[in-house]
Amino acid sequence: MELYEQIRREYKYGVGTIKGVALKFGVHRRMVREAIGSAAPQPRKEAKRERAKMAPVIPWIEAILVSDQKAPHKQRHTAHRIWRRLKAERSEVDVAESTVRQYVRKRKIELGLVHGEVFIAQTYQWGQEGQVDWYEARAEIDGEDQKVHVFCLRSMGSGGAFHRAYPHASQQAFLEAHESAFEYFGGVFKTLRYDNLSSAVKKILRGYDREQNERFIGFRSHWGFAAEFCMPAKGNQKGGVEGENGYYRRNHMAPVPKVGNWEELNALLLAESKQDEQRVIGERSLTVGAGMCQEREHLLPLAEEGFDLAAVPFPSVDGKGCVRVLTHFYSAPAPVGTEVQVKVHAAYVEIWHRGKSIAYHERCFGRQKKVLKLEHYLDALSRKPGALAGSTALEQCRSQGRWPASFDPFGESSKQRRGKQDGTRAMLDLLIVGRDCGYDALRQAIEKTLEIGSSDVSVVLLLLNADRAGPRSAEPVEIGALTLYDRPMPTTANYDQLLKKWPDRGAIQ
Repeated sequence: MELYEQIRREYKYGVGTIKGVALKFGVHRRMVREAIGSAAPQPRKEAKRERAKMAPVIPWIEAILVSDQKAPHKQRHTAHRIWRRLKAERSEVDVAESTVRQYVRKRKIELGLVHGEVFIAQTYQWGQEGQVDWYEARAEIDGEDQKVHVFCLRSMGSGGAFHRAYPHASQQAFLEAHESAFEYFGGVFKTLRYDNLSSAVKKILRGYDREQNERFIGFRSHWGFAAEFCMPAKGNQKGGVEGENGYYRRNHMAPVPKVGNWEELNALLLAESKQDEQRVIGERSLTVGAGMCQEREHLLPLAEEGFDLAAVPFPSVDGKGCVRVLTHFYSAPAPVGTEVQVKVHAAYVEIWHRGKSIAYHERCFGRQKKVLKLEHYLDALSRKPGALAGSTALEQCRSQGRWPASFDPFGESSKQRRGKQDGTRAMLDLLIVGRDCGYDALRQAIEKTLEIGSSDVSVVLLLLNADRAGPRSAEPVEIGALTLYDRPMPTTANYDQLLKKWPDRGAIQ
């Protein structure tokens, strides 16, 4: 365009001839004539390239696309599927997948098989709506690459978002993350929008009606917000949180985070969310953090007390000393057949009996797993000492690093002195003592016993009692208090009085 302007100006005010202008600018005289005739260049003609390789199979592809017009929407051919059929059924034609994709895309638009959807821009009031979703990511936790499920609640007014990671997208994690998000935002949104996740929805009814989970209804009632649900397969109805998930994963979880535990990972996610409060989204005039400050005044107030998040089943202890919780088995130190109360939280399981917590386990995810603690079986093993060596509880204790290395040589020495059965029973008696006084103290006592060349149980018990009693110290006494015990020096004056009464008795015979 600029060249055409210079040519026209030179022809009109400068050289004045077509040949002179062409020589000055180094162009063809044909371009000079075109510039004189029109200020705007004529559009270039696109050369039509013949599809030499595609030509033999174009009728075959056209037949597939025409038949797709009558096929169900979700069972129509994709370009990749057409290319795979082409490789299998027309192997003599070597066509690249990208070429097939380009042709199929163009023809689908022409045939009306692809419909562009118009999305309507929305404006949100402060504190009116938040959107909730789960998304998956990868993280290296304690040296192990793991899939993590990340909860996200995004404010549609301010654009702020809260992210929290869990090993499993359970209902307890879902509800717990809500409360953490409410605390982060400083209040509760009037409406929260969800897809049809099982933690909230039991059954999809007609239209937007849903049969909601009873526990979710109680949670929603406790915090006072309203819930809305998207239509199935319509993620664009909560596009704000969908876009936030992708942005956060690309900008804050790449490269893959490397942390020591889940608490450290969530601390990292929270710090990154705080960092995002400094950014300005799109054409907005306020930063995310400034918007959150204004929005906080429009949120519903936080409840004085949190909702009881734990699911509470009442299983009975089976013949293996376990209770079944969902699809897993957790050891419980209670008699067989005892009905106990189990509180299932997002990260742990707690077993209660008669108002007292009797067992605590980290929550297990998967199916049909056994989570056992050796201390829950010590009383039973003392009656069956031969079962200790191959017990699953002992194997899990070793794999978790909770079985000190000093216990094995002490146990072997005890077996050599007392015999296999009595030596094992003596070791179990020590473990029962350690259950009460602490296994760290028991370990130190056993290590001291081995250092002095002994493997006697009584020495271990003596050291344990000495450590618990501690060194004896004399109590300080004030000197003035000792005057209470002062006595006069003895005298013989009383004996002289006796001599006066019996003078003859005083002489030495």
